[in-house]
Amino acid sequence: MRTPEDHAAAVAAVLPARGTETVALGQALGRLLARPFHALADSPLFDNSQMDGFALPSTGGTYEVGPTIAAGQDPEELYPDGLGERAAPIMTGAKIPRGTVAIVAVEVCEPPEFPAPGAQLRTPPAPEGQYIRRAGIDVRAGQPLISAPVALTPLHLGVLAGQGVREVEVRERARVLLCTGGAEVGAEGAAGIPDVNTPLLRALCERAGIDVCGVIATDDDPAALSRRLAAGAEKHRPTAIITSGGISAGKFEVVRRVLDGGWFGGVAQQPGGPQGISIFHGVPVISLPGNPISTLVSFRLFVAPLLGHAPEPYTLPLAADAPGLPGRAQFLRGTHAARAHPLGGAGSHFLGQAADATCLIRIPAGGASAGDSVTVYPL
Repeated sequence: MRTPEDHAAAVAAVLPARGTETVALGQALGRLLARPFHALADSPLFDNSQMDGFALPSTGGTYEVGPTIAAGQDPEELYPDGLGERAAPIMTGAKIPRGTVAIVAVEVCEPPEFPAPGAQLRTPPAPEGQYIRRAGIDVRAGQPLISAPVALTPLHLGVLAGQGVREVEVRERARVLLCTGGAEVGAEGAAGIPDVNTPLLRALCERAGIDVCGVIATDDDPAALSRRLAAGAEKHRPTAIITSGGISAGKFEVVRRVLDGGWFGGVAQQPGGPQGISIFHGVPVISLPGNPISTLVSFRLFVAPLLGHAPEPYTLPLAADAPGLPGRAQFLRGTHAARAHPLGGAGSHFLGQAADATCLIRIPAGGASAGDSVTVYPL
């Protein structure tokens, strides 16, 4: 029986390498950065004022007021010979003139306002370098700024914009064809069940940055499923097909029957033990078990990090004892902050009890005790 890590490696081995594309910065949110980004320039680009106030040639005293330096204005145009003995009214973010020793805020001066050029200004003592933002104090040109691959966040986009970047190279998004269902799904009558997996998988794909190019619903007819899969593969040319259900040992395991040339077997985990990998009409097929919680767990482990993106797992102390299972890992739904808190029952049928889950908590074979370090997979 495979470990979850073995199965993830086997899935990765059948997936094609993805290319890259260049997109406008405004279209890059959530996209995977293709290459590490190094700073193109110092930030700030130049020494500038942290305050609306006065640039001073010394550490305080009485000065003649010079012309005002607005943000975006070259101080060399106003002070071609440097600041001299004058105090220059200067706005926040403006480049400071040569000869500036310190800056004082306007409200602590006498008068506490911006007088006309030629007026006298008295300032309190100001330590050398006060309120001066030095060039490169935040970032130096050539410094690594954003690793890759990483899903670009609003803050990443702000950093890139601050470096003058207008376009960014990102990985192409994977496109998947979903195949969900079973004769009982959406069927009328007392034995029918609602279709949970289609909206669940659509939402999981969207959050992972994976495009859904089509959805196929299956009943228990292998020939019909084969035709639909073939038509879908031809029409959409997906990166991969994701199936949910129909791969266990039951009498009506239609997906397994259609994809009988692939690998179908067990992974040492609960939920999500049955898994499958195959190729259909040249398209990789990742087959997940059909119980919604099993689908959720399997997608988080074997689809999101390989075809899209998912937060990296990390360790936290466990909040309560978890008896675990012999010989296989257990993925409990839970919440996480300072500790990992299991939530609801361990069974794969406890969908409602998982509604508030924010993570999967991996309990090793044989269990774990409160306080033990466990791996947490943010959802």
